[in-house]
Amino acid sequence: MSDAKNPNIDKRSTPQWSLYQRENFWKPNTGEVPPFNTEPGKLEELAKQKLTEGGWYYASSNAGLSYTHLANRQAFFRHRIIPRQLVDTNLRDTSTTIFGHKVSAPIGFAPIGINKIYHPLGELPVAAIAKELNLPYCLSTAGSTAIEDVAKANGQGPRFYQLYMPHDDELTVSLLTRAWESGFDVCILTTDTWQLGWRHDDVATGNYAFYRGIGADLGLSDPVFQKRMRDEGIDPVKEPQRAGAKWIDNVWHGRAWSWKKMPWLIETWKRISGGRPFMLKGIQSVEDARKAVEIGCDGIVVSNHAGRQVDGAIASLDALENIVEAVGDKIYITYDSGIRGAADVVKALALGAKFVFVGRLWVWGLSIMGEPGVRHVMKALLADFDILMNVGGFQNIGQIDRNILESYPKAYAMIAEKSKL
Repeated sequence: MSDAKNPNIDKRSTPQWSLYQRENFWKPNTGEVPPFNTEPGKLEELAKQKLTEGGWYYASSNAGLSYTHLANRQAFFRHRIIPRQLVDTNLRDTSTTIFGHKVSAPIGFAPIGINKIYHPLGELPVAAIAKELNLPYCLSTAGSTAIEDVAKANGQGPRFYQLYMPHDDELTVSLLTRAWESGFDVCILTTDTWQLGWRHDDVATGNYAFYRGIGADLGLSDPVFQKRMRDEGIDPVKEPQRAGAKWIDNVWHGRAWSWKKMPWLIETWKRISGGRPFMLKGIQSVEDARKAVEIGCDGIVVSNHAGRQVDGAIASLDALENIVEAVGDKIYITYDSGIRGAADVVKALALGAKFVFVGRLWVWGLSIMGEPGVRHVMKALLADFDILMNVGGFQNIGQIDRNILESYPKAYAMIAEKSKL
């Protein structure tokens, strides 16, 4: 295992995350057991047992027949890591830097909305664990907790704000100002979700928490939105369903923005934040990536929303490969969609992503056990990553490049069975 008295531990610049493996192996000696199994399929099954039907459907549903979701996983399978042997990895460094923040690993918490349908404390335990592990936390505009409260839970941790942009400039400015004043110093505009994709289970059960008056706290705490409610005579206490509906209809409004609005948004964020980075999330085409460079974006998130928006779309990992080849030296490229373990993180980095965001893994942990569940899932992922670097022969993140992969053709067989993962 990992010797707790290993003299190299104190010399490493990053924690010996692999010790979490030893910690769990030792638990039976003290009458304990590990919290739960973090194998993704078993993790998902346990979350399903814990969640309400609505919580499960919202977390697990994908667009259409889930073929984009399936493609995301298939794309990882065609790349294989080539380990190196007899490499001195004793002082390996898992850290990286993202927009001026030195963090424990190239792994961040993806923005996911309405966390209160997974746990009563919503986003708070997730933000707290992100700080504890020194990993970036992204708060969604669809979050179910006030921006200011999430910031308090996150303390001095690095945090980014993901924007769903309303068709109300004053409200947009208010949200960005609140985010900046609360220490969220990177703005990420999601471009693929003007409205939700067609998700069969959610539609079939009328599963939309906001229309039930649940999860709109981020909006209900906004002074501009409060004025909008007063103007329409909506009392959020007496009419939570109307208030929730008005909020989410401002967020997932179904009215597409275009590139023409982006200069205004970038200028607005830069003015509010004093020039801090702006990113676009949802980029899948080379043409859009080039456009992002052209208009002055600092970074992009190559993402297909984990297969939740456009069914039958390109795998996000395949899109990453195309985009890195075209603009990899011109913009900071991050990755999202389909990450289930450390090997997936390594493959995305090797294909040119500088940073990777994970979502469903920590959602399952939150659903199962709240804050301890998030901690267990993310410490397990960090341990998996640390161990892979150790046994795979990687001394630092910079050594994870295209040369460490053997890749096979894009020959994905259509399978009728829905992917569990």
